[in-house]
Amino acid sequence: MTWLDFLANESVSFDDRLDRWEAFVANLPPQECPLKHTFPEGMYVREIFMPAGSVITSRIHKFDNPFFITQGKVTVVSENEGHVTYTAPYSGITKPGTRRVLLIHEDTIWTTVHLNLDNKTDHEELLNDLTYVRQNQYLPCHS
Repeated sequence: MTWLDFLANESVSFDDRLDRWEAFVANLPPQECPLKHTFPEGMYVREIFMPAGSVITSRIHKFDNPFFITQGKVTVVSENEGHVTYTAPYSGITKPGTRRVLLIHEDTIWTTVHLNLDNKTDHEELLNDLTYVRQNQYLPCHS
């Protein structure tokens, strides 16, 4: 069974499938995914570099925001869109409630743009303002 088959199995909820997948991936060697944060007036721009072969799970998004894939190729699995493969250049909109798994086929740069009307510069605080943490029952350290 491939990872896409596993995530497509509708006998359990999408979140449960992602939780189980995330627990499996947690046992793999960690990947370095450098982040770049910029703070134009009223905005927060977050750029992540994900090396080929990485598997990434996202937090749950609270708000609409645009995203841009400026380099690479990635397969994205989400509850609303199933699985889709994107090749740079690509842009889209993330909807509230979105949680994704990303399989990185080629080194990928993914950039998101968010409103930041308070002009905060603490990227950890902004991450908590913009996303929810899913409590994954299969990861004891995240319970």
